[in-house]
Amino acid sequence: MKNQELFYSRLRKDLSSRRENNLYRETRTVSESLIDLSSNDYLQLRTHPAVIEGARIATESYGAGSGASPLLTGFKPCHEALLNKILVWKNKKFGMLFNTGFMANQAIFTHLPQKNDLILADRLIHHSIAQTLARSPVRFKRYPHLDLHHLERELGKAQYDTVFVVTESIFSMDGDYPDLKHLASLKEKYNFIWILDEAHGVGVYGETGAGLAEEMGVGSMVDVVVGTLGKALGSMGAYVISDHQEIIEYLTNTSGEYIFSTFLCPSAVGAAHSAIDCVIEDKEKRHLLRENAIVLRQELTRMGYNLIDSDSQIVPIILGDAGLALKMSDYFYQEGIRIGAIRFPTVPKGKERLRLSLHSGISAEQISIILKLFQQWKSKI
Repeated sequence: MKNQELFYSRLRKDLSSRRENNLYRETRTVSESLIDLSSNDYLQLRTHPAVIEGARIATESYGAGSGASPLLTGFKPCHEALLNKILVWKNKKFGMLFNTGFMANQAIFTHLPQKNDLILADRLIHHSIAQTLARSPVRFKRYPHLDLHHLERELGKAQYDTVFVVTESIFSMDGDYPDLKHLASLKEKYNFIWILDEAHGVGVYGETGAGLAEEMGVGSMVDVVVGTLGKALGSMGAYVISDHQEIIEYLTNTSGEYIFSTFLCPSAVGAAHSAIDCVIEDKEKRHLLRENAIVLRQELTRMGYNLIDSDSQIVPIILGDAGLALKMSDYFYQEGIRIGAIRFPTVPKGKERLRLSLHSGISAEQISIILKLFQQWKSKI
């Protein structure tokens, strides 16, 4: 009994510390009537009639669940159709689906690098990658955020069997992005394995919405692309695609994240399939979203808010104080606007922020309301 009490006491102590330091988190049901600036549903496709219809048709055809792992009977015709659609859209030859982007990244970085390899990763890579690398016996280094000159110095002195370079396209918390053309030139020079996480680029960037690599014309240079079926596609799940058959075959044979889990439900697959059509066809939504982001950034900067320089749909306002971030988030919530307060460990201490995640459904009138409230907050302090 003593051991049990020690255990629960430890949990209570940790939770109490989190509350005292403004780091406590809890799940909250959010009203759909709020102006939502915290969602990653960038194109409002999760409620699009065509996407909902895609989910309905897939469910009626294949059931509520897949019924098994993909290597047994879980890989249905709808999964195959979606994968083929992604490969054509992203101009890659081979691929596989995963239940989540977190699982996809875990699979890649658990199984592809070996002990005599080196991984060079941007300092601000997603937690799913950082967590996996922290537990890995493989040597890895983080280079300063977006600093490709530092990366080149590391590449120039690397003496390993294989070097992997990993970065996000649009960084989820900062909303900025690397010079992918520069990265492509480094790949030509140093011949590393390039892994690109396009989770926040898909749907927003590129001629067909295929992502930042498409927009910068470097997609053929990337060895492994990771993307999600959530976020701009409005569903859930993920994919890993490549022009190298060996990579996909190897992950299929080694990845427990793929082998030992019941596969994506047909409704999510059908929704994503329809969502891709919506993304490709509706360039205007992408254009409007990016225009709104530019306007919002310009006005917030004019008011004196500390923003990170970029033009993406993710607009962080750096506050440097967890308590202030929570207070401002609550202020906007009371005014009918949901904005996430981002704190440690999601971002480093001293970099606490509000993170405005824009979507194409925000009207000019709503942007005016949002800006007016930010101006009112400034006048209060």
